[in-house]
Amino acid sequence: MATVSSRLPHPPLGHRPAAVSGRFYPASPGALREQVLAWLTASAPSPGSQPPKLIVVPHAGYVYSGAMAARGHALLAPFRERIRRVVLLGPAHRVVLPGLALPTVAAFDTPLGPVPLDREAMARISDLPDVTFDDGAHAREHALEVQLPFLQTALDAFALVPLVVGQAAAGSVAGVLERLWGGEETVIVVSSDLSHFLSDAQARHRDAGTLRRIEALDATLAPDDACGAHPLNGALHVAARHGLRPALLGYCHSGAVTGDATRVVGYAALAFWPPAARWETDADDAQRLGQALLSRARNAIAAPLGLPCREEPPHAALARPGATFVTLHHHGRLRGCIGRLDVGVAPLDVDVRRNARRAAFEDPRFAPLRVDEWDALEIEVSVLETPQRLSVDSEAEALAALRPGRDGVIFRWGRHRSTFLPQVWSQLPVAGDFLAALKRKAGLPADFWADDVELSRYAVRLFREAGAVPR
Repeated sequence: MATVSSRLPHPPLGHRPAAVSGRFYPASPGALREQVLAWLTASAPSPGSQPPKLIVVPHAGYVYSGAMAARGHALLAPFRERIRRVVLLGPAHRVVLPGLALPTVAAFDTPLGPVPLDREAMARISDLPDVTFDDGAHAREHALEVQLPFLQTALDAFALVPLVVGQAAAGSVAGVLERLWGGEETVIVVSSDLSHFLSDAQARHRDAGTLRRIEALDATLAPDDACGAHPLNGALHVAARHGLRPALLGYCHSGAVTGDATRVVGYAALAFWPPAARWETDADDAQRLGQALLSRARNAIAAPLGLPCREEPPHAALARPGATFVTLHHHGRLRGCIGRLDVGVAPLDVDVRRNARRAAFEDPRFAPLRVDEWDALEIEVSVLETPQRLSVDSEAEALAALRPGRDGVIFRWGRHRSTFLPQVWSQLPVAGDFLAALKRKAGLPADFWADDVELSRYAVRLFREAGAVPR
């Protein structure tokens, strides 16, 4: 492996030619643009006020994971004029690499044309100890290349910072991203598949666990969990530092295309948004609100157990009407979950205490909490936004309308009613499985549907005790 000086070469040395065109994706510019545009159009999201700061997308051949990758890239398209820099990271499949590698070239070529590199941004990180210039690491690497046609179609003019990431520590990758963080003009794209060559059942189990950890911003993933674990861990590390809010956009595996359920590769798309502006403009910040809610939830459980209570910090939002769900885990397993869907009934202070107490002592699925479980008890509080009715005429329309990873969902039919918080998507990442389980929870068959079914969705702000980090 030939490594060039860590100083940015000048002048740049030509272009990197497309290496997997015609194999991973169509070589014809017309066919490629048509296919990518169709996927992006099918994945088009509802317009939001700001783009995600980070997306995670798969990098297999387009026939396997192209539609899933489009779910992430489609979120960038409404901001095509705003986004001017893409920091693109992916794993090293072809070379042994101790750190992070930049190329020396001026642009990366695809059938859709050249993508210019942001040499000023590259110079900004070239003095970091784990960053080198290594064209060999980029020459045959597909993980970055397959994302480029999506970016070229979703965005207007942008410059690229491409990084192949080898055996780099999460802190090293995070240090690079901090220097390139920028504002809304900069988006970070991490290219990663999930598990490889497990059976259908094994892959779904392994990948569900990995997605839960990603949503929890757990920066300790291994390559067996995700082939892009090293760049992903660095991105999760810095995402936690900046308070980004993750959302699962979808999950699938290669068996759906190959028909072989014995050896599949998992693919998922996720997006991470900056903290919501409405919380940033409150009298106190979101972290203080999380600490205030979590302390009250814990004290509501401690008092009936005869245990000492902790200090309860104030927050102006506690006096406002609001609805919460309180979820308890013991050694990582669900221990209780009770909440309210009616947002305007009680102040947050009252609601969170009541739901914490009920989750600990009145959840009919569990025996009342015992004192000897206290030390290993983990508490999370979800603050609900007002549910919005979904206008759908069929189950197919319902499945198309759901936003995996983002939507809490309420199911109603006659006297049957159930809800899942958005966190449940990490266990049931496929929309069909999610809705089927929701119907079973309501006491109905998984395949039930009726014309008068009512579905509503809602968003939550989730606070966990470890740092009270919201999402």
